[in-house]
This record gives sequence, structure tokens and C-alpha cells, in this order.
Amino acid sequence: MKSACMRHALTLAGLYNLLFGAWVVIWPSSIFNWLGMEPPTYLFLWQCIGMIVGVYGIGYLVAAGDPLRHWPIVLVGFLGKIFGPIGFLQTAMMGDIPWSFGFVIIFNDLIWWIPFGAILFNAWRSRPQSAAV
Repeated sequence: MKSACMRHALTLAGLYNLLFGAWVVIWPSSIFNWLGMEPPTYLFLWQCIGMIVGVYGIGYLVAAGDPLRHWPIVLVGFLGKIFGPIGFLQTAMMGDIPWSFGFVIIFNDLIWWIPFGAILFNAWRSRPQSAAV
């Protein structure tokens, strides 16, 4: 993956996260209404998730400046994008959230697996090799 592509992917991820996070914080019930779901009882917890998503966006924008140097930020985001869908699957299989909420998982997590994985692979490939002993 070329450096410009890595920077563009992280910039898009950063902007997306900032916008999604702001949307959740400012209009916390809207996504539930749109999906025909009952909003959660403790809506402020959903707003906290929106705040965390927005903070990740700032990290991605920082990492976009030098993706290979800032690979730990990308790794933390990648892990979140793996664990989020796992949590969703568990919750949906238990019947605690409708499967329609998976729509959110597609855009928040799944579409970022390939670019984040590619950035991490390139960071691993470009790491300094130890001197032969």
C-alpha cells in the first residue's frame, strides 16, 4: 500500500469518526429511531461511545501524517474494529440488540479492516531489522 493511500485512508477514517462521534453525541436517539429501535435507557452511555469514537478520529488524523511511524494508533483502532463486531455478534445472538444494528458495524468497523490491516502490514515490513549477531 502506497504512503499516499495510507494517509488518505487514515484521513477518511479520522473524518468519519469525528462526524459519527459528533452525530451520536448531539443526536443520540437518531440512529435508533432511524433503525426502528427503542433508544437505550441510559442514552448518555451511547453518547460516551460517540465521544470515544470521535477521539479515535483525532488519533487517525494524527496517524495520517506518518502512518508507518504512528502504527500503534492504527493498531489500537484496528483492535477496536475487530472487538466491536465480536461484541455486536454476541449481543445480537443473545437477542439483546436487533441484527439491523449491524448496519452501523459495517461502516464503523468492517470497511476499515483492509486499509488498517494493510497499514499495519506495511509498518511491520518496514521495521528496522536487527543487526546479525
